[in-house]
Amino acid sequence: MYTKKVVTLQPILNNYAIMTARQSRLDIIKAIIQTQEIGSQEELAQALSKQGVNMTQATLSRDLKLLKVIKGFSPKGRSIYMLPENPYYRRVREHRQEGTAIQNGFMSVRFSGQLAVIKCRPGYASGLASDIDNAHFHEVIGTIAGDDTIFLALEEGYNKETLEANLRTIVPVYPGSQM
Repeated sequence: MYTKKVVTLQPILNNYAIMTARQSRLDIIKAIIQTQEIGSQEELAQALSKQGVNMTQATLSRDLKLLKVIKGFSPKGRSIYMLPENPYYRRVREHRQEGTAIQNGFMSVRFSGQLAVIKCRPGYASGLASDIDNAHFHEVIGTIAGDDTIFLALEEGYNKETLEANLRTIVPVYPGSQM
């Protein structure tokens, strides 16, 4: 016996509507972050509201995570949201000759046993630690970064002069710094 199977498109259409609404919302968030200096979720929610987009703080947080939005510093020094395609999102570390490193907030470095402590301007430690990790220096086991301080765990028996020379390829040495 032949039975007729009825397929309803409503759940599929509802899913599509949700997906397009979400994608539209994400596109609006990206446009706002790319064109305005937004420093908080509250500022972003207000800007979205002006565009007719209202959502909960939890949804906004999930959207920011999905877009891989981070907090960084604008050229004016303001803490703002950034998207991955923003040139300030991640500094690409190219091979540099000694003394030609970019200014990246470095202030000083001190050594004690198997540790080195680098002091930076507020907000710069994470990017600088990433540069150090990506350099794969033999002397550095790993880094831990806060807002303005980086701890470097160093190999047992490391050569301080070699490490300093390696660090100079990344960080500028300012007059009066302790490196």
